[in-house]
Amino acid sequence: MHSEDVLYMQLALAAAQEAANLGEVPVGAVVVCAGAVVGTGYNRREVSQSPLGHAEIAAIDQACRHLGGWRLNDCTIYVTLEPCIMCMGAILQARIGRLVFSCLDAKAGAVESLYRLCEDRRLNHQLPATGGVLASEAAAMLAEFFQRLRERKRNSQKAERWPSPVEGA
Repeated sequence: MHSEDVLYMQLALAAAQEAANLGEVPVGAVVVCAGAVVGTGYNRREVSQSPLGHAEIAAIDQACRHLGGWRLNDCTIYVTLEPCIMCMGAILQARIGRLVFSCLDAKAGAVESLYRLCEDRRLNHQLPATGGVLASEAAAMLAEFFQRLRERKRNSQKAERWPSPVEGA
């Protein structure tokens, strides 16, 4: 594991924490070009009420605006969760040079888990991908988020079933 990969993944984890603070699934992304962060994003699907509110999409958009073009050949994107099909499509379309991600996504991952889009020769762009960078930190953040979500759901269901003693009087 390269020390620069760890450094940039820590920035992606900080972005993921921003998503968690908003009640969003904690996924963060950072685009780096020539040693400089040119794009940062985090999940905002609930806030924006858009299925396009993924961390990678926001980071790629910001990087394109910062660099003044849509081709990000010399860039690396760091993501705290294995990208989904939509985000891999955006990564490929942007011609990003390298992908680094933290933990696998067994339900939607398009790099190793379900699909292998980075290396699909039928597509017009391929890129090297490195997984597992700070995977335990990213997985812990996701596990904690979903545990809290399940607890809130259980508590709200209990509240619906049993009125408080004051309400029943």
